[in-house]
Amino acid sequence: MYRRALVTGAISVAVAAAAPGTASPRKIGMSDVGRLQEKIAAIIASDHKRGGQRDIEQQAAALADTALNLQNSGSATQRVRSSLYATAAGFRSSAMWAAIDGRRFKEAIAHMREAQTLAELSGDQAIKFRIWSHAGTLYRHMGRPADAHAANDVARTLHITRRDPMFASLGMARQMAIQGVSHEVRSLPRIFDRAHEAMLRANPNDFRPVWLLAFWDEAELHSLALSAHLAAGDWPTAEYHAHRCLASLRPHMQRSRAIATSRLAQAQLAQGDADTATYTAMNVNSEAAIQHPRVSRMLQEFGAALRATAPGGVNARTWTEHTAAWRAPA
Repeated sequence: MYRRALVTGAISVAVAAAAPGTASPRKIGMSDVGRLQEKIAAIIASDHKRGGQRDIEQQAAALADTALNLQNSGSATQRVRSSLYATAAGFRSSAMWAAIDGRRFKEAIAHMREAQTLAELSGDQAIKFRIWSHAGTLYRHMGRPADAHAANDVARTLHITRRDPMFASLGMARQMAIQGVSHEVRSLPRIFDRAHEAMLRANPNDFRPVWLLAFWDEAELHSLALSAHLAAGDWPTAEYHAHRCLASLRPHMQRSRAIATSRLAQAQLAQGDADTATYTAMNVNSEAAIQHPRVSRMLQEFGAALRATAPGGVNARTWTEHTAAWRAPA
C-alpha cells in the first residue's frame, strides 16, 4: 500500500509539472528594463550622426515592440510595468523623430499616436514632454503653426517644466521656432532670453533622460533661434544665431551642423552675399547633403535661389559643379 501511494504521488507531481499554465511565470525586473534602455543611446547616436534615415525609424519601432513583448512575458511590479511603457514610448518617439527628420510625415503621425498612448500608460512626465514637443515640431514642418502651438503648449504645461527649468527652456525654444513660422518677429528675442535664462537656472546635477542630455544645450538653443529668424525673414539675426550655434556645437552633432550650415548659407544669400553663401554651402558634409532629406531640400532651395539671383554667374556655376561632384561615381 505504501509503495502504491508513493508511485501514485510521484505521477501526480509529474502530471502537475507538465500541465500547461501551472509553471511559475517569469519575473520581469528593472534589470530587464535597464538592458533594453541601454539600446536607446545607440539610437540617439545614430540620429545625431545620420538622422532621418528609414532604418533608424524601423529599428526604434522594433525596439518599442520588444519592450511591449517583454510586458507580456511574465509578471512584474507596477513600477517595472510603468518603466517598460515609458521605454516603449521612448523608442516610438525616436521612430517618430526619425520620420519627421526624413520628412515622412504620414509615418511620423502614426508613430506619434502610438507613442502618446504608451506615454499615458507609463505616467512618465519626461516622455510625455518629449512626444508632445516632437508633435509641435512635426506640425511646424508640415506648415500647420496653429496645431504646432497647441501641441507644444501641452508639453509646456506639464508639471515637469515647473520642476526642471531645462524642460521649460526647451519648450520655450520650440515655441520660438513655431512663432518664427507664424512671422511673429517682435516676440522672438524675448522668448530666446527667457529660454536662455531657464537653461542657466537649471541644476546641472539633476537627473535627466539621455535623449535630453544628448542634444539640449546653448548650441541647440541658437539653432532653434536661427530657424525662427530665418522663417520670419530676419536674415541678419538668423546669421548671428547660426554663427553662435556652429561655434558651440558638440562634435557628435553632425546632423545639426549640416542643418545649421545650410541655414547660414540661406541667410547670407538672402542678404546679397552670394560669394560667402556659396562658400558656406560648399562646407556642408557631402554625405548629409545627399542622404539627409532636410539638408538635401534646403540645399536644393539654396541652389535655386542662387541661380535666380545671378543666373549664369560664377557662383551658380561653381555650385552646379560642386553638387555634380557629390553624385559622381567613386
